[in-house]
Amino acid sequence: MTTEQTNAEADQIVDARGSTCPGPLMDLIGALRGVDAGAVVALLSDNENSTTEVQEWADEAGNEVTDIVDEGTHYRIHVEKR
Repeated sequence: MTTEQTNAEADQIVDARGSTCPGPLMDLIGALRGVDAGAVVALLSDNENSTTEVQEWADEAGNEVTDIVDEGTHYRIHVEKR
């Protein structure tokens, strides 16, 4: 999967690379508040904790993590708003 392919699958991209926790998660939550149900937001984060924090938050909030991709320098986490 290339970066161009994954960008096309997301309705919105949040680039939180360089942010420390909980910054990436807060940026993701803010983006999801602005989209309709069914939309997919891609979070780009180079913070390893984001993969578990986003999954835990999504489970509690009723959203779905549809994909987590390690792109070498950062993670791309796709979350679908429910």
